[in-house]
Amino acid sequence: MSKFDYDLFVIGAGSGGVRASRVAASHGARVAVAEEHRVGGTCVIRGCVPKKLLVYGAHFAEDIHDARQFGWDVPDCRFDWTRLRDNVLAEVSRLEGLYAQTLDNHKVALFRTRATLVGPQKVRLADGQELTSERILIATGGWPFVPEFPGSEHAITSNEVFHLQELPKRIVIAGGGYIANEFAGIFNEFGSKVTIVNRGDAILRGYDEQIRDRLLQISMTKGIEFRFNAPFQSIEKQADGSLLVHLENCEPIPADAVLAATGRVPNTRGLGLEEVGVELDRNGAVKVDETNQSSLESIYAVGDVTNRIQLTPVAIREGQAFADSVFGGKPTIVDYSNVPSAVFSHPPIGAVGMTEAEARNRLGSIRVYTSDFRAMKNVLAGRNERALYKMVVNEATDQVVGLHMIGPDAPEILQAAAVAVKAGLTKADFDATVALHPSMAEELVLMK
Repeated sequence: MSKFDYDLFVIGAGSGGVRASRVAASHGARVAVAEEHRVGGTCVIRGCVPKKLLVYGAHFAEDIHDARQFGWDVPDCRFDWTRLRDNVLAEVSRLEGLYAQTLDNHKVALFRTRATLVGPQKVRLADGQELTSERILIATGGWPFVPEFPGSEHAITSNEVFHLQELPKRIVIAGGGYIANEFAGIFNEFGSKVTIVNRGDAILRGYDEQIRDRLLQISMTKGIEFRFNAPFQSIEKQADGSLLVHLENCEPIPADAVLAATGRVPNTRGLGLEEVGVELDRNGAVKVDETNQSSLESIYAVGDVTNRIQLTPVAIREGQAFADSVFGGKPTIVDYSNVPSAVFSHPPIGAVGMTEAEARNRLGSIRVYTSDFRAMKNVLAGRNERALYKMVVNEATDQVVGLHMIGPDAPEILQAAAVAVKAGLTKADFDATVALHPSMAEELVLMK
């Protein structure tokens, strides 16, 4: 009999933690999970899933309008925020139940409470109970970062935005990343007056410059306002309950809600990691090696808490690799090259591989191909919005090293195209593929 209560104790029941738990259990390990919030983590409860459902809901604003050009006699429609909100939250609860059921089906013990470390192989639950485990996995994810300034307590984050009691008529969104731009598109389509405030001079750093410039142009055409180089000074609550946002270099902006989308930080505060000897970086992320092992032999970490690539599918791969390596006898290292990503803005963005700037810096000689077009649906609808596809090719090898797209269904198209980039296919391989017509995706094999 083992001298430990468990073979594996996981702190955090998000995507990475749940995957690691059930796979480790399927390999025969005795596994327990502690979750202080809700099973499913950021993605299921307060991230990707509810956000994507809001994105779907927002698309109907333009679809209903465009339907008239396609012969449909559509009356003026009214949007009901509370109905969508409640339906989305109900779906989140359904998915939470499925995640908990998955753990139960694999005989994983679930503690719905906070757990902290009190030793390299010991955890303490919120009720004071202490449990031992041969190995401990930290999978507590990330948490929204809110800068401190006078009145910052009046701002909400992506945690609370799904629970708004009513749709704000005016919303100020702080930040220039994917969360800021996604919610800007959502609220703009719902009819809110949206202003994005960014302390820097660009949106979506890390994405290809032409693609992010196209999103900025389209967003402004749709009525979203931008304030650049405008750090927050304060948020002042007015007598009527509204807010007045004071910025550097700008006039004050009245708002009914302020959403802080200013990044996410590893959720390690108060877990006892440093106290037991686990090394953290300056951002509070758990330092791990390629096997997901921390500075202590018995403690591992996966997902956003390691601050490598903050994407749900990456956390899932890391959880799978950890469980297979440690408990399944199948050593696995996650490959972080050519990880695809998307921004579910209006229109959405898909990207994989190097941007043009990255390729020039790393490879020197490259070729760049672009296709700038109006989707057929937009033409008939009388919508002037243009899609942009961009392919980056290594001049020396003809290998496609980057694909970047903005336009309808770009993420859906990019997922399949990412396979080609991951496989190292060449521009000649794309050219040799017969186009699927009429489609937007055919532009990928027609670039000259």
